[in-house]
Amino acid sequence: MALSYQALLTAVPVILRAGNVPNIVGEAGIGKSALVGDVAAQMHARLFTTVVSLSEKGDLAIPVPPLTSESFIQTEAYGQLADVQFGYAHTLIEIIQYAEAHPHQPILWFLDEFNRGTQAVQSELMNLVLQRTINTLKLPEQVQLILAENPDASMTGFEDSAYGVVAGDAAIKDRTVRLIMRTDAADWLKWAHQTATTADRPNIHPLVERFISEDVTRLNQTDQQEDITATPRAWERVSANLYELEKLPPATQATVALDIFQGDVGIDLGRSFEAFLEQQAIHLTPADLFGSQPKGAVVPTPMLKQFQAMSEPQKATVLRSYLQLTSTYPLTLDQHAGRFLQLLQTLSQDGQFALVQTIGQDRELLKQLYTVNVAKSSPYVTALYQYLQQVASWSNQ
Repeated sequence: MALSYQALLTAVPVILRAGNVPNIVGEAGIGKSALVGDVAAQMHARLFTTVVSLSEKGDLAIPVPPLTSESFIQTEAYGQLADVQFGYAHTLIEIIQYAEAHPHQPILWFLDEFNRGTQAVQSELMNLVLQRTINTLKLPEQVQLILAENPDASMTGFEDSAYGVVAGDAAIKDRTVRLIMRTDAADWLKWAHQTATTADRPNIHPLVERFISEDVTRLNQTDQQEDITATPRAWERVSANLYELEKLPPATQATVALDIFQGDVGIDLGRSFEAFLEQQAIHLTPADLFGSQPKGAVVPTPMLKQFQAMSEPQKATVLRSYLQLTSTYPLTLDQHAGRFLQLLQTLSQDGQFALVQTIGQDRELLKQLYTVNVAKSSPYVTALYQYLQQVASWSNQ
């Protein structure tokens, strides 16, 4: 039985707390590395990663000729080793030094693409995984290991797998807990909608999210004419590329967009996604909505009808764009505050709440709105400020 991303967030820590080694098996691009990162965050653990497929024989236990005393790292409790600036040796130094400096913090060492390393590399890792020792060195108790592998034809359910992997040693299979990871569209779409921790925007562009939600088979789909598979990781690249494309003039976007999309998800899906974007094209800009005549706190009726006819992601995108232009169209003026309030209220409750969260991160803007609200000199600004407070309180309902 295969587990979803969310189920694995529960299963992996259970296995680690039991003192065992989880081995996450899944297709390339499905999100194994992201999963391990989330597990580390959940466990408040320091994460170290080694990509086994990039390692060579001897990286772990390569003989070292006699060196000066400065060439060795002496630990208090875990032995001595040479500081070789490549492969596992240097990672081990970092892990052990971190363990000594933070003796009570959990540490995860993620061995990614384990079965894409050569048989010799896998053999060198045997004692690390099975006995937690390397020559005279032992891993600190707080260090726990996680493996990740791509499927191979010897695994049940993956008989047709064509990955270039090296079948793992029977001892590894016997001493690790194999967890099959599957693509779960509901999990992915839920994550896609959440706000990224490193940027003031959703993890996945709203238009990419909507394209996938219309047909969830697109999330993990092989192009019939090419060797490209549209994976969750590929769609994450599409999203990042789309955010950047939107910064370019429309004519420039049209020149390169299709090739970029096809480079990520293949010819057919790339073409389908471009056609989808054309259908969803935003025909209104912040300048249209906030700078149009006649001036005033009410959006002109024809423009309001056009805005209301747009999709939810389109409307949210335009209003988010406007928030980057408040120096040109200040929300502290009645004519802009009134229009923004009117447009904000056309969004769904979820859409309004997400947008208000974005506004809440701009402390300077909130301070300006509060000052005008206290002065009671601008009725539309006051109405907007009070409504923003009301929407922000929805999280407690």
